[in-house]
Amino acid sequence: MLATPAYDIALILDKGQRDTQEDAVASRMFDATNASYVVVADGMGGHAAGEVASDLVIKAWRDALDAELEGSTTPESALIDALPLAAMQANASIAGYSEEQGTGFNMGSTMLGTLLLGQRLFWISIGDSPLYLFRDGELSQINEDHSMAPMIDAQLAEGTLTEAEALTHPDRNQLTSVIMGAAIPKVDCPETPLDLTPSDVLVLGSDGLQYLSNAEIRSILQSNASGLAQDIAGALQAALNAKGDPDQDNISIGVVKLTKN
Repeated sequence: MLATPAYDIALILDKGQRDTQEDAVASRMFDATNASYVVVADGMGGHAAGEVASDLVIKAWRDALDAELEGSTTPESALIDALPLAAMQANASIAGYSEEQGTGFNMGSTMLGTLLLGQRLFWISIGDSPLYLFRDGELSQINEDHSMAPMIDAQLAEGTLTEAEALTHPDRNQLTSVIMGAAIPKVDCPETPLDLTPSDVLVLGSDGLQYLSNAEIRSILQSNASGLAQDIAGALQAALNAKGDPDQDNISIGVVKLTKN
């Protein structure tokens, strides 16, 4: 009999250099369905509003997935369908809250939700919260970046911008899709799962994690890949703190590894 995959998961929230914490994270494991999830939400809208938006995203995710994953007879199709349902519920919740606050009130949040069924990874991503896969010593972002950054990097590759211009471009962090109670322009939710192996490391983050470069994240994972998820998450947090960036945004970090019972 094949061993049942289990999960080693760690979460970290750090306020960074901001006055308030507008990120939110959650994770849960489900023995009945041999499943697990991690969800990251990066709220925006200033004090209170961003915090409320990210909390509404987390609540909608839990409402959509927890009951489905608690049942051992739930069809797999219903589990997968719960991902876009969570996004729709989060969008409706934010729309309702914003309407209650009156004209001119705006808030929103990214959503990065991962669902593990056995060793298969499904995800839904709206916004710029990155999902990284570390495999065979290499780091890749496997979800779409719904910000202007990819377009600016394309200009860099074409030679129309210098590296310094691309990195400091004023529109770099402008989102092209977000959950804010209106139509959602872009949703990254592949139907085909990614098969993970016990040597893989998944890293989820808010864009505060990206105050580290991809090369820096890769180096940290290369040094800590054999450690526990908590060790990896702690090493990433320590590297960000060591930078001492006065503009450091809120930091969300989720690390996921497969283990064997």
